Order: sequence, then C-alpha cells, then structure tokens
Amino acid sequence: MVARDLDRDLRVGVLALQGDFAAHARMLTGIGAEVCEVRTPEALASIAGLVIPGGESTTLLRLMDYDPTWWEALRGFHAEGGALLGTCAGLILLAREVTNPAQQSLGLLDVVVERNAYGRQRESFEATGEWADGLPLEMVFIRAPAIRDRASGVELLASYEGEPVVVRQGRIIGATFHPELTQDDRLHRIFLEACGGVNTITERG
Repeated sequence: MVARDLDRDLRVGVLALQGDFAAHARMLTGIGAEVCEVRTPEALASIAGLVIPGGESTTLLRLMDYDPTWWEALRGFHAEGGALLGTCAGLILLAREVTNPAQQSLGLLDVVVERNAYGRQRESFEATGEWADGLPLEMVFIRAPAIRDRASGVELLASYEGEPVVVRQGRIIGATFHPELTQDDRLHRIFLEACGGVNTITERG
C-alpha cells in the first residue's frame, strides 16, 4: 500500500492509453496542477488523483487487458485515498453497471450507465446544461453515455434537460460529456478539490 500526502504540492495524472488525455492535461495545468501522463499501473503511486478521459470504452478495456494488473491497481488507488474523474468513456469504466451492451467496469461509482445513449458519432452535439446552483454549464457530447440510475449516496452536481450529467460519490466524479473540449474548467477544479489540492488551485480573473 502506498501512502499519499494530499497536502503536498498537487500532482495529478491523466490516463494516457487513448482518448483526448492531452486536452485534460492542458486544462488542469492551466488551473495550477502539476500533471503527468499515466501509462502504467506503477505511475499511480506518485499522484493524488487520476482523470480517466473519454474515448472508446471497449478500446480502453482491450488496452487495459494487456496488463491485467490495471484493475486491481485502479481499485487500490481509490481505496488508498486517490481521487478519480471519469468523463464519457471514463464514466463508463467507473460505473457499477453498464448497459447497451453490458461490459466490464470497475464498479467504484454507484450508478448504472447506458452507452451511446445520446447517439453515435455523427450525432455529436454541443449544449448548455446547468450546475446544481443554477449556473450554466458548457457541454460537448460525443457518443455520450447517460446515467440511468444512481444510488442515494451519489450527489447530483449538474444536469441537462432534467437528466444527470455530472455526479459525485466521495472522491469519485463522473461526467457523461467532454468537459476538456469546452472553456468551462469548473469540473476540473472540483476534481482538484477532491484530490485535496484546493489551496494550490490558481484562480482565474
């Protein structure tokens, strides 16, 4: 077990197996975090939180299967105090249950997720939802999943047309869309706070 001091200068990782991990890294760097690309389970030992980006969930599963220790390592990372942000395919990987079709997942976030619920690639779109406090939220949906059920302990952070699009359970945050493709960095700030790095975040104008 690796001890983590979450009060140190904040260092977070972005899972860099596939997907738009570079855009997440740029957004996190822009708000004050030290960011590294995570390509091996061993790299989890040096970070306070991990972003699992969007992409293709079945491709991500195949890449992880090349090193089966990923599953135990990610569950252990969270159990030892690490925070997780899963966006789009990352949310699918974190979910308790996946449908359309069913597939393997970590089971760390107590939600049921339906794959491709907002349509296929050609039906991608941009929209404006709202945070729980009523402020607008920019969103980009690309083959996006939907949260079809969530346990009572899963907090609703944002919604779109009455449906949950950002949820949180302890140190785990899940989003159905691609926040890294917008100008709204609030979700990444919430992630950094979950990592224990609120005092290291650089406030913008």
